[in-house]
Amino acid sequence: MYKIDFTKPIHIHFIGIGGISMSGLAEILIYEDFKITGSDTNPSEITDKLSTMGALINIGQRACNISDDTDLVVYTAAIHEDNVEFAAAREKNIPMITRAQLLGQIMFNYEYSVAVSGTHGKTTTTAMLSHIFLEGDLDPTISVGGIIDAIGGNIRVGNSQYFLTEACEYTNSFHEFYPFISIILNVDADHLDFFSGIDEIAESFHVFAENTHSAGLAVINGDMDYFDTVASNLFCRVVTFGEKETNTYSARNIRFDEFGHPSYTLLIDGKEVTNITLNVFGKHNVYNSLAAIAVARELDVSMYAIKAGLRACKGANRRFQYKGTILDNVTVIDDYAHHPTEISATLSAAKNKDYNELWCIFQPHTYTRTHALLNDFANALKVCDHVIITDIYAAREKDTGLVSGKDLADKIAAFGTDAFYLPSFDDIENYILKNCKKNDLLITMGAGNVDSIGNDLIKK
Repeated sequence: MYKIDFTKPIHIHFIGIGGISMSGLAEILIYEDFKITGSDTNPSEITDKLSTMGALINIGQRACNISDDTDLVVYTAAIHEDNVEFAAAREKNIPMITRAQLLGQIMFNYEYSVAVSGTHGKTTTTAMLSHIFLEGDLDPTISVGGIIDAIGGNIRVGNSQYFLTEACEYTNSFHEFYPFISIILNVDADHLDFFSGIDEIAESFHVFAENTHSAGLAVINGDMDYFDTVASNLFCRVVTFGEKETNTYSARNIRFDEFGHPSYTLLIDGKEVTNITLNVFGKHNVYNSLAAIAVARELDVSMYAIKAGLRACKGANRRFQYKGTILDNVTVIDDYAHHPTEISATLSAAKNKDYNELWCIFQPHTYTRTHALLNDFANALKVCDHVIITDIYAAREKDTGLVSGKDLADKIAAFGTDAFYLPSFDDIENYILKNCKKNDLLITMGAGNVDSIGNDLIKK
C-alpha cells in the first residue's frame, strides 16, 4: 500500500469527493498544503466549500479528470473497477488507496486517536466526545459522519495530538485503523450485502479491537451479546459500559424531562459519582454518553468539562432533529435511523414526548438490508399510529426486484397498523397536509433523502 509522507505534500485526487467522510479528509489535507482535486456526480454545499478552500472540483466523473501530475488517487467502497476515473488511474499506474486507508494513515500522525465504532450510535457518540473535548480545551481534530453545529460541519482541524473519528465496519474498512482508544458501542446484524451474518460481524469487531494500541484502551459495551467474542484476548486494557452496574461505567435512576431529555446518576465501578444531564433524546443515548464519559475520564478530562460538553451536545443533524411545526401544532422530527434497532430506539425516544398520534414516513435504505431484515423492520414500525413507506433508497445497489417498499408496508399493515406505500414524495406531502391532526408528531426517517419531505412541509 502507498504510504503518504505528510511532510512532503503531493497532488491527491478524490473520486467521490462530495461524500461526508471523503470531503472531511480532503479538508484536512488542504490544511496540510496538499494539492487536492476531486470529482462527484452532483454539486453540493460540500463541494462548494472545498472549492473556496482551493480544491479543484469536477462535476461528473471522466477519465480526463485524472491528470498526469496526479500522485495518488483516493476512492470509496462505492467505486468499482468499471469507474472511468478508477480505470484511468490504473492505466496511468497512479497509486490508489481507499478512503479508510487514507484515514488510517492520517490517524498515525496523532498520539491520542479515538475511533468510535458500533452498528449504531457512532455519529452521536462522536458528537458527544467532540463537545467534551472542546469544553476540555483539547483542541482536537475531528472527522465525523454528520454535521455538528459546534464545529460548523463534519470536520475540524485542531492543533493538538487528539484525533477523533468514526470507524465504520462496512467492508471491514475499520481494520485499517490502529487507534489509541477504540469504542465499540454495539454489534448487530447489518451490511448483509457484505457480511455472511452476525458471527462474521462480531469477529470483524474483534479484529478492530485487536488493532487498539497496546498502551491504549478499548471501551466496550459490556451488556451486548457478543461481548466475549469482541473482547477476548485483547492486548490493551478494557473498560466496559452499559445498563448493568457490574460495568465500569453505568447509569442509575434514569429519568426524562418534559422535553424527553434524559438525566441519570453516573456510576463508576458501582459507586455513585455525579448526576449527568443530556440534551439529546432517548434511553439509548444514555449508553452512548457512558462510552463518551469513559473515554474522557481515561484522558483525564475534568468532570466539569464532561458534564458541560454533554449538556451542550444536541447530537448531529438528522439524529432526532427538530425541524419545526406544520398545520395545527404538528411537530416534525427527522431521524437517520435505517436499521430496525435504530428505529426502535428512535420511536422509544418519541414516547417521551407529548403528542396525539405518531406518524412515521420511512424510506428503506438498500435492497439487501430491507430484504434481510423485512420482518424486523415491520415489527419495529408497527408501534406507530400511521406509517408511510416510500420507495427503497438504492444507495450503492441496483433493484433486482427481490423486495419493494410495498412489501414492507403490507407486512406492517398485517399487524393492524395503518400502513401503506406511497412512492411519490409530492403525494406523501399532500397526504400529510390533509390527514395530520392537531398535536400529532411526524417523523421522517431513513438514511436517504427522505428528510426533504419535512423540509418541504415546513416551507409550505
